[in-house]
This record gives sequence, structure tokens and C-alpha cells, in this order.
Amino acid sequence: MKMIKTVMTEEGSSWKRGMKEEMKKVGAIAAPMVVASVLQYLLQVVSLMMVGHLNQLSLSSVAIATSLTNVSGFSVLSGMAGGLETLCGQAFGAGQYEKFGLYTYTAIISLSLVSIPITILWTFLDKILILCGQDPMISLQARKYAIWLIPALFGSAILKPLTRFFQTQSLIFPMILSSAAVLCFHVVTCWILVFKLDLGHVGAAIAFSFCVWLNVMLLLSFVRYSSACNNTRIPFSNKALLGVGEFLRYAVPSAVMVCLKWWACEILVLLAGVFPNPKLETSVLSICLTISTLHFTISYGFGAAVSTRVSNELGAGNPKAVRVAVAVTMFIAVTEGLIVCAMLYGCRHVLGYAYSNDRVVVHYVAVMSPLLALSIFTDSLQAVLSGVARGSGWQHLGAYVNLGAFYLVGIPVGVLLGFVAHYRAKGLWIGIVTGSIVQSFLLSLITALTNWKKQAMMARERIFVANPPEENGSNHITCA
Repeated sequence: MKMIKTVMTEEGSSWKRGMKEEMKKVGAIAAPMVVASVLQYLLQVVSLMMVGHLNQLSLSSVAIATSLTNVSGFSVLSGMAGGLETLCGQAFGAGQYEKFGLYTYTAIISLSLVSIPITILWTFLDKILILCGQDPMISLQARKYAIWLIPALFGSAILKPLTRFFQTQSLIFPMILSSAAVLCFHVVTCWILVFKLDLGHVGAAIAFSFCVWLNVMLLLSFVRYSSACNNTRIPFSNKALLGVGEFLRYAVPSAVMVCLKWWACEILVLLAGVFPNPKLETSVLSICLTISTLHFTISYGFGAAVSTRVSNELGAGNPKAVRVAVAVTMFIAVTEGLIVCAMLYGCRHVLGYAYSNDRVVVHYVAVMSPLLALSIFTDSLQAVLSGVARGSGWQHLGAYVNLGAFYLVGIPVGVLLGFVAHYRAKGLWIGIVTGSIVQSFLLSLITALTNWKKQAMMARERIFVANPPEENGSNHITCA
């Protein structure tokens, strides 16, 4: 009996030590990733703030152009780059540094090719907006802004894989330094181009594009000259072209997983324009979406951390460490989500003043705050669970989950409550919350049922066996 108690005590203390060690590892990735993602997000915020001091036409056109270019371009590239979190993360964990470098080259090639049809779409942005009933003048100015963002699009085709290159090696501080330097440079450059050279909103787009390429140059310089990248810095090889098919098998569902929720939120904001008081309803939904997006830069850091830890440990063949990493990151996400929710709810009556002095808007935001807090909490959970999906390589299941959660549940519920039950913007946001709850539940269920030992075996097989994933079954999730 004493022996059993001793064994149980030792196991308990071993589990606690493992949790503490893992919390340090996750924190070392998550905290700097949050800083890096916030700094990168502020680039577009600065551009919008600068343009906002010009005139209402410029602000409206840039706001629409920013939304559409994010939805149709930058989010697609960011989602596709998530395929590297599976391939590079597991290759790094397995010590296969040559494959790690080749996967990065493959991603850059693939994203550059995808940028070509996106460029064509942006070229006809004004015609698309006019067909959707937008003002012709706003549409024309939005197209002009989008045209000058095309260099940033192709820069992002390199930047997004580069960020995963650093992330999956847990080299986050180079990204913080480059992002901070670029943000400071962007503030000065944008101000000069917009106001001093009188380029207006076009100047903001030029400054943004230039700064994206500056970020690329800074990170490439670090890869070229830093000893931290000695193992993963390899010369370009034609083998990178042969891996496009394998990369797309993870990149496409990863992009779909990211974009489906983003598109669902944008659809519901557009639907708010149909209500009797469209300015009020759209403004409130836009404020809620802005707050939610800003918070997601924090949640994204947690997702990136767990993705890196899961992929590295699967590649190294350590399923027990994967379980601990998932548990620790979920605990951190739940804690952070509860703190933010409490702060939002406590500040609900003054929160709206950060965006408007209109008392009607402020009151409406206060009414929406409990729902906003709930959606932010579920965002914290799904960011971590989506990170687990990317690290494990079952993005295709995440894509199906998001499709069902938001397009079979979320949007129909939002439309029903918003238009039929006459809850308007509140009803639409309830639809987003409902979809997020379903999404979090299904992803939690899949994560709980995953057999990590078999996942580790298949990850090792994917990295060390030359056969394509579909021939050996390594692109399919196995549940206990």
C-alpha cells in the first residue's frame, strides 16, 4: 500500500514538474509572439489613422479596401503559410533541417503563384464594388489603394513563410526587433508620403508596401548572417519545386480554416447595412469586430506557441510532451480569456467612448459587451485548438468544422435572429457567438479523441519516408 502511494506521489510530482517546464516553454514562445503579432497588426492601423485625417472619402475608401484586401489576399496567404506549421515544425523536431529549409522555399514559391490571381482580382476591385452597390467614387479610390498594395501582397508571399520559419524554430525575438523597427519607420514614412508629399491615401499604401519589403529584408539578413540559423539555412534546390503538391495538401485546408470564420464575420457586417438604421448597426458591429480582431492578436500568440510545441514534439516522437503542451496552453488561454472578459464587462458602459462620442452608439456597445466578451473567450479557446490542428496536420478537419459551425449554424442563426426576430446587430453577433461555441466544442472533441502516440508515429513517417503522405496515410487523423 505504501509502495502504491509512493508511486502515485512520484507520478504527481513528475506531472507538476512537467507542467511547470512546459509552461516556461510555451510562455517563451507565446509572449514574444503576442508582441510581434500586435506590432504587425499596427501597421494597417497606422495607415488608417493617417488617412482618417484627410477626408471622409479617403477614410471610407481605405477602410473598404483594407477590409477586402485582407479578406481576399493577406488572410489567404497567412492561412496557407499555416501549412508550414505542420511540415516545418515536425521536420525541425525530427532534426531534418534540409527538409525544413526546402519546405520554406516551397511555401514561398506556392504563395507567390497564388498572389497572381489575387492581383488580377484587385485590379478589378472598383467594378466588383460597384456591382455590390457601393458608391462609384469610393470604389475607384478603393481600387487605387488596392493597386498600390500589390507589392505588399508579393512581399507577404515571402514574409508569411519567413515568420513560420522563425516561429517553428522558436526564434521569435528577431521578428519582434524587425517588426518594431518597421513600425517606427512606417509611422515616419507614412506621415511624409501622406501629408508632406501630398500623396494622400495612395501614400499610405506605398508606405505599407515598402515596409513589408523592409521587414522581409531584415529577416532575410538575420537568416543569412545569424549563427542561430546555421542548421536550417540551406541553398535553394529544385527539390523545392517537387514539394509544392505536398505543401498544398496542408496549406489549402489551413487557408480555408482561417478564412471561413473571417468571411463569415464580414458577411454579417455587410448584412447589417440592410437594417433600417444601417449606419448605427454597421458602426456597432464594426466596433465589436475591431475589438475582437485586436484581442485575437493575443490569442494568435497562444495558437502559434502550441502549434510550435505540438509539431516539434510530434516530429521528435514525444506524444506525452504533446499532451502536456496542449493542457498547459489551454489553461493559459482560459485564464487570459476570463481576465479579458471580466475587464470588458466591467468597462462596458465606457468602452464605446473609445470609438465614438455618440451616446446611442456607446449604449449599444454596452448592450453588446456581454456577447462580445463571450465571443472573445471562445476565440481564445479556438485559437489554441486551431494551433493544435496546424501543428498536428489535421487542418482539413478544422476546415470542415469551421464550415459547419459558421455556415450551417452561425450565419443562419444570425440571420434568423437579426431579421426574423428583429434583434438586428445583436442578433447577427449572437450568430457569430453561436458559431464560435460550436467551433470550439467540435475542435475540443477532436483534440480530446486524438491518439497522440499514433500521430507521433505518422509524423515521423511523414518526415523520414520519401513516399507522399496520402500513400502512407499520414495526412489522416487517428483517434483513440
